[in-house]
Amino acid sequence: MKVTIKFRLMEIKDIDEVVKIEEQSFATPWSREAFYNELTNNQFSTYIVMEENEQIIGYCGTWIIVDEVHITNIALLPSYRGKGLGELLLRNVINVVKEMGAQSMTLEVRVSNYTAQSLYRKLGFQPGGTRRNYYSDNNEDALVMWVNL
Repeated sequence: MKVTIKFRLMEIKDIDEVVKIEEQSFATPWSREAFYNELTNNQFSTYIVMEENEQIIGYCGTWIIVDEVHITNIALLPSYRGKGLGELLLRNVINVVKEMGAQSMTLEVRVSNYTAQSLYRKLGFQPGGTRRNYYSDNNEDALVMWVNL
């Protein structure tokens, strides 16, 4: 069977699958209601899903405010990690937001998440500061990273 990776904008019908990925990825996952609100009420949000053979295997959420993009969340199903797919997803998101006029991108990442930091650095992100006690589950600091697109 040929593996086919596709990207598309997230739709309301995708929320349940995205929540499953969220719950397998984060200590304090976003709720179904939070994703619903992002898709229906947040004029700044753009969410992209990554599919393999029609199954959602990853997603990335952004807020685009004027020409600056904030990544709200990005995750892959655990069985798809470590295969370069996170990089593929993030590169796709960067291309989409650049087409929408974005000139810079920022995100927060746990100071202990060296794997994610390595990916972000590979794509040009640089540390820009620290948010103390950012993560509510354990009060871990967040590294703020930026890239000019």
